[in-house]
Amino acid sequence: MSQFAACTRPMVSVYSEKKEIQRKMYRLPAVFRAPIRTDIVNFVHMNISKNSRQPYAVSKYAGHQTSAESWGTGRAVARIPRVRGGGTHRSGQGAFGNMCRGGRMFCPTKTWRRWHRKVNLNEKRYAMCSALAATAIPALVMARGHIIHDVPEVPLVVSDAIQEYKKTKQAVNFMHKLRAWGDVLKVYKTQRFRAGRGKMRNRRRIQKKGPLIIYNQDLGLTRAFRNIPGVDLLNVSSMNLLKLAPGGHVGRFVIWTESAFAKLDALFGTWNKKSTLKKDYNLPMPIMTNTDLQKLLRSDEIRRVCRPRITKVTRRRLKLNPLRNSRHMASLNPYAPVLKKISQKRSQSKKIAEDEVKETEVSAVESKRQDARNKWLAKKKQTKKVKETAQIRKARNERRTKRLEKIFKHFRAQKRELKKKMERRFKAQQVAREAAAAATSAK
Repeated sequence: MSQFAACTRPMVSVYSEKKEIQRKMYRLPAVFRAPIRTDIVNFVHMNISKNSRQPYAVSKYAGHQTSAESWGTGRAVARIPRVRGGGTHRSGQGAFGNMCRGGRMFCPTKTWRRWHRKVNLNEKRYAMCSALAATAIPALVMARGHIIHDVPEVPLVVSDAIQEYKKTKQAVNFMHKLRAWGDVLKVYKTQRFRAGRGKMRNRRRIQKKGPLIIYNQDLGLTRAFRNIPGVDLLNVSSMNLLKLAPGGHVGRFVIWTESAFAKLDALFGTWNKKSTLKKDYNLPMPIMTNTDLQKLLRSDEIRRVCRPRITKVTRRRLKLNPLRNSRHMASLNPYAPVLKKISQKRSQSKKIAEDEVKETEVSAVESKRQDARNKWLAKKKQTKKVKETAQIRKARNERRTKRLEKIFKHFRAQKRELKKKMERRFKAQQVAREAAAAATSAK
């Protein structure tokens, strides 16, 4: 797209309110060629945005509006202060601590916190130059989400006639004719409710950013454009980085009035000429005058200083250990294999001799062990014989005693039977005597 070559084009056109080229070949101010430092823009934006914060803090009495005292040690409870009294659930509960229900927060917020940030003046000016330079690059503007594919030029410069607009209808017609209304339609489509707690804090609705109109004189312009959603207005003498790079992201779509565009060189100056509206200020110098790195590397000046390209490929050879790798040892010392064989033969003969000595020692030990075993077996046999004779004698005596006990038992039984028989006979004789005596007495 040829119309988007604004960052390299030294001249721009001024369009009338009817999209007609009112003046061709208008010189691009030097600030649009300033270095774009997104890190500086982001840093300055973050610090400037802190300066509009309102101090907040919790009450200094919060969490301490109760009578509480620690119970001390010895009662098997924590030493946190506890509410006094009785007859209610609250008595005995922990108080004051940040871990207690109804207690104060940890490190309560104070209103004398360091809310605001001081930013260096030169740093703020550098960020402003970077943000303005980014508005002239169509790629950055489109990357930020602006709909500019139908816009005739970027940066878009219009005549000063729009500064006299007083009606919103005139502003809408102007945006339609310049084909910039697509960016406003995008804002309409993104109007929605906030997704967080901000709904309860007077910021219910959110929307994307639309075009930014920078003017030189307000002759009713702000009244005409203020009711179009997403459109912001700035005076060129008091530009605000928070609107030029919302969120710290460069590349906002800007519509310039002709007089505001012409005032940029007086505001920021050039690299050769100082600013007339700022005291002793020049544009920041870029670190690289040419950012085309490929062109730089291929230039004759750099190639002349650099050494020629190394085309020869040298492969790294694997370092071998000759103590482990026999082939590498043979290449270093051709006599090494012979020495290895000699050492192997010596070790074999030495091993054979050691084995023979071991065998003789083992055989001597085995013979000693066998003699000792034979002696032990003979001694065991002898003790076994002695034990056997003693056992035989003992068994014979036991059998004899058993036999004698049996005989004595039989004799005792016979003796008892004979005694019983004699007693029966004596009783029978006594009964016969008594009967005879009775018979005689009866006669």
